Amino acid sequence: MEKEKRVDPEALLASLDREDRGKLTVFLGAAAGVGKTYAMLEAARDRLAEGVDVVAGWVETHGRAETEALLKGLTVVPPRHVVYKDKEFQEMDLDALLARRPTLALVDELAHTNIPGSRHVRRYQDVEELLAAGINVYTTLNIQHLESVNDVVAQVTGVQVRETVPDRVLESARVQVVDIPPEELVQRLKEGKVYVPGQAREALKKFFRPGNINALRELALRYAARRVDRQKEAYMRLHGIAGPWPSGERVMVCVSPSPFSARLIRIARRMAESFQAEWLAVYVETPRRFPAGEAARDRLAKNLRLAEELGAEIVNISGSDVAEELLELAQKHNVSQIVIGKPLHSKFWEWTHGSVVDRVIRHSRGISIHVIPGQPEPGHGRGPAPRRKGGNFNFPVTPYLMVMAMVIAVVLLAVPLKPFLGLINIAMIFLLPVLFSAVKWGRPPAIAAAALAIITFDFFLVPPVLSFSVADIRYIFSFVIFLLVALFTGTLSTRLRQQVESARTREVRTAALYSLSRDIAAVAELAPVLDSIVKKVSAAVDSEVVLLLPAEDGKLELRAGAAAGGESSLDESELAVADWSFRRGQRAGRGTDTLNGAARLYLPLRTEQGVHGVLGIRPAGPERHLPPEQVRLLEAFAGLAAVAVNRVQLTERAKEARVLAESERLRTALFNSLSHDLRTPLASIIGAVTGLLDADGVYGPEARRDLLQTIRQGAMRMNRFVSNLLDMARLESGLLSLNREWCDIQDIIGVAVGRLDEALRNRPLKIDIQPGLPLVRADFVLIEQVLVNLLDNALKYSSPGSEITISVSQQSRQLAVAVADRGPAVPEGDLERIFDKFYRLRSPRQVSGTGLGLAICRGIIEAHGGRIWAANIPAGGVMITFVLPLGDDAPGEVPDGRAGDRHGC
Repeated sequence: MEKEKRVDPEALLASLDREDRGKLTVFLGAAAGVGKTYAMLEAARDRLAEGVDVVAGWVETHGRAETEALLKGLTVVPPRHVVYKDKEFQEMDLDALLARRPTLALVDELAHTNIPGSRHVRRYQDVEELLAAGINVYTTLNIQHLESVNDVVAQVTGVQVRETVPDRVLESARVQVVDIPPEELVQRLKEGKVYVPGQAREALKKFFRPGNINALRELALRYAARRVDRQKEAYMRLHGIAGPWPSGERVMVCVSPSPFSARLIRIARRMAESFQAEWLAVYVETPRRFPAGEAARDRLAKNLRLAEELGAEIVNISGSDVAEELLELAQKHNVSQIVIGKPLHSKFWEWTHGSVVDRVIRHSRGISIHVIPGQPEPGHGRGPAPRRKGGNFNFPVTPYLMVMAMVIAVVLLAVPLKPFLGLINIAMIFLLPVLFSAVKWGRPPAIAAAALAIITFDFFLVPPVLSFSVADIRYIFSFVIFLLVALFTGTLSTRLRQQVESARTREVRTAALYSLSRDIAAVAELAPVLDSIVKKVSAAVDSEVVLLLPAEDGKLELRAGAAAGGESSLDESELAVADWSFRRGQRAGRGTDTLNGAARLYLPLRTEQGVHGVLGIRPAGPERHLPPEQVRLLEAFAGLAAVAVNRVQLTERAKEARVLAESERLRTALFNSLSHDLRTPLASIIGAVTGLLDADGVYGPEARRDLLQTIRQGAMRMNRFVSNLLDMARLESGLLSLNREWCDIQDIIGVAVGRLDEALRNRPLKIDIQPGLPLVRADFVLIEQVLVNLLDNALKYSSPGSEITISVSQQSRQLAVAVADRGPAVPEGDLERIFDKFYRLRSPRQVSGTGLGLAICRGIIEAHGGRIWAANIPAGGVMITFVLPLGDDAPGEVPDGRAGDRHGC
């Protein structure tokens, strides 16, 4: 029966485009001048001939006659004019294009940066808005403007391209590569068809050299080829096609602990290079093929490291059947070539164990299999391996002693029961030690238990008793069953234990990664982050771990350490290896090809911002090469540690930047205040004092009183200004201390109004206080300052002669005080921001001050355990309300009749 095709849900979802979203087509070129705009206009004219509504939103012809000729006959949206730094520029009119809503819009130069003042910073954002509106877009792009190849272009050409487009923009787009030979492009440059003559000569010397052009062409073509390959794989997953499809080459090499694997890896590397193809190095871990012994594990790690250094993608999988796992992985990755070695096993060994090579060839289904015959190492034949020295011989005796004891116990139990149970049931009892040995210790002890059970069963129970001869030949069948049960159950038990152990190991490592990422995610200080990193890594790999970060002088210093059974330490030689890893950004030390004599493996903590430190691991075992899975786990730990260290360092820099920004704002505010809020009252004071001194006897009593009043008002204004600065400094430094006492809110209001008596002289002031209010425990002076600041704010932002209202009421166990004016409303988005430092609303009136008054009010009220907010009054004006908590033991009540209106109320 034909195998049922499975459909990948993710591929199915990815294949479904939104019907209401426009389609993007990108004409991709290696460099300017290859004819992208020309190709786009030709394709647009073909669509126009088909009856499609085509509109040119922005097309850059660069004065080329043949390009301008193609533009004729197309509807063109006129550009909009933008003035920037006293110069006028032209940009695409996005709103006009959206209003026109064509079926297809032409937008040249996708990577263009818009003039400041435009809706979007980059043109690709304009294109995304067009696509979201359901408009199809044709656009052009040079490969050097693609974000993922930006660093490669800079390395090849020596030119750092600043305008880039994220790769995600092209993920769902149709890409058409526009390419011409380098000689033709150079000729176009010389003819002035790309740049003006002066720019062309300079470009030919720097960017448009033949080597650069070829490198850019290869980048463009490779990008297009990768897109086609991904689309093909998505199609195969969508339709459940097993593959491979021979549209492109992909090489896979099978790796094992054998020294011969190094030759296979080099052959696969040469094959992939000749095909210009990707290649994989695969190791399949099975219970039967698990590398036993330190030497085998070291060889496996060395082979995988060699494949990684030669550019292979390392894949480590586990399974029970090597051939099946290899073929399934090959079909999944669309592998077309498999390189596998022919082991030096005898025909009898292959007959008993099976040949992996033969099974791979038999079930390859279109994959080319390259079998490389194995070669014995020099000095080694096919004979038996040399014996280990007695000191290295390690034979587990305990399982076999336990097997012997169990069989003897079964014999002692079975002999008396023979007359009652019969030989058939007794034989079942003898299976118990076999099964138990298989589950507990694996195949060899199970076989030993079966053999011992057969011997004892025959000798003590099978007639003739106390003899190894068998009277009934049918018992031979029972003996064979014993051996088969031991073999099968032992094999299954070994495989199951290996799989459980592998699953447990992966679970522990995954849990360790998750635990580390969770612990360091929300920590903002560096020391706890470093301590958590070394402890988690040490516990996960049972090793001594150290973490080194650069000091101010650039030298590495030990910042954290954790050891499984001792203290961490570093000598000069280890520090030198760590410093090499930090400077080069590469692994070094134990198990690598660089400074392999070191006691630790050093991994750089590397992010996009650079190398931030080094993680050093000293494994507890004696092997020099760590297992590949453990190395990958340590690299994952190093990646998490690098991100965490970088995040904390960036957070600290952000704090420093915020402090500097606040300091700069404070300095600017102080300078502005000194130039206005201090100089203005000082000027009035100096003028009044000078008039009084120089014109003695000239001014009458009323004039002298007015001058003295001017001096008094200026001094009080300066006093409020200095008080605000000092109060804000106390709040910011945390030195503000409350002198709480039981206060009458009416007394506080009276003192605050008295301080502003002159300013309130010509303003209607209404005071509405609920009768019977209790006393409030607060700092009298600070609450008075809050009321003074609120009244001063109401005076500044309301028109002269308008009413100001102070109302006090009790709300549950809180005392609410509100100051309202009849000025203009505050925008909804600014109702909360008016309490920020240095924030001032725009006002048609000339308003003085530093923008600290309301910020001080919020700090004082929150220090009392209350809160403050602002709200617009529907009838007009703004009301600022603050509440103070009332204690359960608030003494007394305010007598009635003490509240009233002042100043004409």
